[in-house]
Amino acid sequence: MKIRNALALLAAAAALSACVDFGGSRPPPMATNTGVQPRMNSVEGSWADSNGLNSTFTAGRFETHTTDGTNQQMASGTYTTDASGVIQIDLYSNIKRTSSKVNCFLANPSQLNCTSETGGHFSLNRQG
Repeated sequence: MKIRNALALLAAAAALSACVDFGGSRPPPMATNTGVQPRMNSVEGSWADSNGLNSTFTAGRFETHTTDGTNQQMASGTYTTDASGVIQIDLYSNIKRTSSKVNCFLANPSQLNCTSETGGHFSLNRQG
């Protein structure tokens, strides 16, 4: 039950998020990769957090699932990237049954940093 509570808390934090303000400068954009792999300056692909959640970003769609063997969908939605590199996720939390916006940015090709409107920060790490 402890993991379920942590997952619910993370989903709630993500559901209550709003603007990102990490201060400082962002890394410069990387060159476009024309190979088969996802562009490393793109959010496309699989990401994981430290709380046992796995998120996927594919062609404007976003989903988060548990990695505890149940593969329960915790959240879903859509995302866009603006000209400044901010990734805005329009998220629906299956736990809270609420909609919200999450803004994130690529701190580097392997780390996505996000902030909730209450000031809570979380990061996702790129998977394989």
